[in-house]
Amino acid sequence: MAIIINGSDYAVPADPRVSLLDLLRDRLGLTGTKLGCNQGACGACTVLVDDQRILSCLTLAVQVDGREVRTIEGLGQEDGGLHPLQEAFIRHDGLQCGYCTPGQICSALAMLEEAGRGDPSHVTADLSAAPLLTREEIRERMSGNLCRCGAHNGIVEAIEDYMAGADA
Repeated sequence: MAIIINGSDYAVPADPRVSLLDLLRDRLGLTGTKLGCNQGACGACTVLVDDQRILSCLTLAVQVDGREVRTIEGLGQEDGGLHPLQEAFIRHDGLQCGYCTPGQICSALAMLEEAGRGDPSHVTADLSAAPLLTREEIRERMSGNLCRCGAHNGIVEAIEDYMAGADA
């Protein structure tokens, strides 16, 4: 089998100890996914596997054999344009240095899918109803992705802007 990364098939590394992060960055040159803490605490390495967010530093490449991986490089539009959430991050200054931004964007897309399915978070008030993505709810759901520059307000605003556009 193979790993499908951004729509292309790649062989699973022969060495089962290779992390997904190392496969993406060092072997495939997909450097949008960042190495932060290498301990699963910062979210900089977040990618989508079958549209669910995972920490690629804690995931072995062999664990995603036969699955679909999307990195920040795979989110753009066919014409080369940015994903609408990337555009919202720019509009709302949801980045400063930009190091955490790829992980933030991948995490936000998966977070919106989770909320759309009705998955509750720690702060979801009514567990019997679909969660309302208030600022508090968004912050809680994005709490695994750190921004050391302090762009959290812009990140939340970008997500809210994207949600408003997605509803239109």
